[in-house]
Amino acid sequence: MAESRDHITCQELVEQVTDYLDGALSIEETELLEQHVNFCEGCDWYLDEMRRTIATGSRLREVHVPDKVLEPLLTEFKERHRS
Repeated sequence: MAESRDHITCQELVEQVTDYLDGALSIEETELLEQHVNFCEGCDWYLDEMRRTIATGSRLREVHVPDKVLEPLLTEFKERHRS
């Protein structure tokens, strides 16, 4: 029988935040995360930052990155990925 929980830790919130923002958590998990955010200033800030990052990233398009910047970034990424 599964035990009902009454709280989550900050680490658990960090691990679940993407699923939370995607709406992929169960109702119980969502309630625990939201309860934690209501009482934890650091996690409230973290969740707001994640929302802002996603919103900013969704507005960014490749055309906003000049070729002289994009090419070296892609080269560096490919080299690091090979390592």
